[in-house]
Amino acid sequence: MTPAIRLRAALYLRVSTARQAEHDVSILDQKRQGEAYCLARGYQLVEIFVEPGAPATNDRRPEFQRMIEAGTTKPAPFDVVIVHFFSRFFRDHFELEFYIRNLAKNDIKMVSITQEIGDDPMHIMMRQMMALFDEYQSKENGKHTLRAMKENARQGFGNGGRPSKLWAKQRRNRA
Repeated sequence: MTPAIRLRAALYLRVSTARQAEHDVSILDQKRQGEAYCLARGYQLVEIFVEPGAPATNDRRPEFQRMIEAGTTKPAPFDVVIVHFFSRFFRDHFELEFYIRNLAKNDIKMVSITQEIGDDPMHIMMRQMMALFDEYQSKENGKHTLRAMKENARQGFGNGGRPSKLWAKQRRNRA
């Protein structure tokens, strides 16, 4: 009887904003859950890619690019990429599938801790549908955030960062 070969795993951890990254709660929780997932399945955790404060609407993310580069080289240093949600990887359904398929060409699987699905045609379709919903939700969140920021500005409030000199002057004149 031959011993089972342990799969080598890479974790990809991401939060969308610098503010989330500063508080570091989500990254630590994603890491803890990813490590527990690997332990429960007997995976050997070989690499952790952390993307603090980067949106998943495009691929302009240094750690993401480093992970993709590693995953598409031969021989690849890992067999599976583990994410908390598929939306941690991408919030664009086309890009998600593009990169999952690129990794698959090198026999690397993409696994979500919280959205466990198989790799038969029905489960692939389910993953694609989830990606469409993630993309829709991302666009809706952006729309509502922009609306709220415009209303803040209309009422004379800042939207983060340092207040402008004009705002500070107006604030002093009100007092």
